[in-house]
Amino acid sequence: MTASDTRSPRRTAGLFDLRWILALLFALYGTVLTVLGAAFTSPAELARADGGNINLWAGIAQLLVAAAFAGWALLRPIRLPVDTDPS
Repeated sequence: MTASDTRSPRRTAGLFDLRWILALLFALYGTVLTVLGAAFTSPAELARADGGNINLWAGIAQLLVAAAFAGWALLRPIRLPVDTDPS
């Protein structure tokens, strides 16, 4: 009997993990902001923001946060104990 045989069976929380939902939302909003900042920013908007493309940088930051949440959920999944006794 190996050490892995003595451990109780476990399952993961999967898609109901809040980190996946947050990663999806950050990725969605980050993609929208990145596209808006890269393709649809006018020179007047850049001048109003003192030359910085705020939509582009905020979108990139949100995409990085989405990647961090997704990586965290992949590397450290929530383990749920398997209930063997129904009572």
